[in-house]
Amino acid sequence: MSVKKVYCYFFYKLYKFWDGVSYPKFWSDWKSSLTLDCLIYFIVTSAFIYYKVFFNITVHLSENNNNIFISVIVIVFFNYFIFHHQDQWKDLITEYDKLPERKNNIGSWIVFGVILLIVGNLIFSFYCLDQKAKENQTGPYASEVITKKRKKDSLQKAQQIQKLKKIYGEDKK
Repeated sequence: MSVKKVYCYFFYKLYKFWDGVSYPKFWSDWKSSLTLDCLIYFIVTSAFIYYKVFFNITVHLSENNNNIFISVIVIVFFNYFIFHHQDQWKDLITEYDKLPERKNNIGSWIVFGVILLIVGNLIFSFYCLDQKAKENQTGPYASEVITKKRKKDSLQKAQQIQKLKKIYGEDKK
């Protein structure tokens, strides 16, 4: 089975999902493509995070990272030409609708499992990034950030004490 067939089957299963849960039934093909785009974005993002954690801690991952943006744009165009250009998605749906029900049910579970793995991988990559930040005392674990937070907490506690004293009339004693 080729990679393209597997990718198209993913689209098919996502199409069937969106077609079944959305009311009124419209744009299920675009919702399926957007879901695929998001899943691929999750994979690319987690790859960049793993690269930062394990190989190069000086790389800064932010909203302005052009590598991720460019890769997402390429994927969106790729999906457009595979599925939407000349409505090719309609042929895919009719082709995969001909599969036996048992095969489609097994495929549904596999697709669901892969989606869970992709989302779980993204969550785990953020966890690894957090652990690396703790280890290196960077980001929210940097000493200056912690000191600033402690000062802010102390100030808030002092203000709360002053408010309680006013409430109970102890500020006039």
